[in-house]
Amino acid sequence: MDHLDKLESRSIHILREAYSEFNNICMLWSVGKDSTVMLWLARKAFFGHVPIPLVHIDTSYMIPEMIEHRDKLAKKWNLDMIYGQDEETLAAGDTFPNGKATHLECCGRLKTDALKNTLNGNWRRYRYNHNKDEYELDSNREPYTGVIVGARADEEGSRSKERYFSPRDRNNDWDIGDQPPEFWDQYKTDFAPGTHVRIHPLLDWTELDVWEYIQREKIPMVSLYFDQGEGKRYRSLGCAPCTEPVESTASTVDEVVEELKTGKFANIAERDGRAQDKEDGGGLEELRKDGYM
Repeated sequence: MDHLDKLESRSIHILREAYSEFNNICMLWSVGKDSTVMLWLARKAFFGHVPIPLVHIDTSYMIPEMIEHRDKLAKKWNLDMIYGQDEETLAAGDTFPNGKATHLECCGRLKTDALKNTLNGNWRRYRYNHNKDEYELDSNREPYTGVIVGARADEEGSRSKERYFSPRDRNNDWDIGDQPPEFWDQYKTDFAPGTHVRIHPLLDWTELDVWEYIQREKIPMVSLYFDQGEGKRYRSLGCAPCTEPVESTASTVDEVVEELKTGKFANIAERDGRAQDKEDGGGLEELRKDGYM
C-alpha cells in the first residue's frame, strides 16, 4: 500500500464513520480541487452512489466556469445538489464588488452567514431537480448537524488546528481551545446533543497529495486550474473579484504535479491570491471562529 492508498483508506474510513455516526449530515462542495477529491472519495466509499446531500454556498460572484462544472457533475453523477445564499445582502448590494463592504465583511455575509443559515435551515435552500433539470425551492428545512468539509491542515494556519471530527456550538462558532485530542488515529464521535460537528477527511493531505491523486484517479477538474495560453492559472478558487491567478504555464494535471514537485510555490501560500486572507492578517482564523469553511 503506497502513500496515496493510505490517505485514501483513512479518508474513506472517516467518511463511512461520519455517515454511520451522525443522523443528518451533508457535504460542502466548493467545486474546488479539494472538495472534488472528497466527493470522489465519497463515491468510492459508497460504491458509486453518494448518499449525502452536497451543499454549495453560492455568493453569486463565483467564476462562471465553477457553476457550470458543478451542475455538469451533479447531472453526471446523480448528486443530491443543494445551494444556499445570502439573498438579502445580494438584493441590497452590500458587497465588496459594489464598494459597500470590505473583503472580510463581504465574506462574512456571503459565505459565513450564508453557510450557517443554510445549514441550520433558517434561510431558503434550492435543490436540483434532475427530472426538470433546474433548481427549485427545497421544502426540507431540517438542520444539518454534521458537515463534511474538504479542509487540509497544510492549506493555512487556522486549519492546522482542526480535528478529523471537530465540534462547534449550536451557532457553528468554533472554540479552538476546546477541541478533543486525537492520538494514534483515535477520534471522538460522541458529542453532546446540539453539538454541530465538522468532519475533515482530507485533513492530512497536502496540495501535492491532492494533485497526485487527481492524476492517478483521472478526476475531472474545472479548467480554471490550468493555463489556457496566457501563462496563468488558478491555484485556489473563490469569488472572481477577490481571487487572482498565479504565474504558471501548467496546462495539464501532469504539468501541475511536476510544477509542485519542483518547489516553485514552496514559499508562497496556496491561498496567496485570496484577498480576504490578506485582510485577515494572512489567515482565516477570525472568519473560521464564526463558522467559515
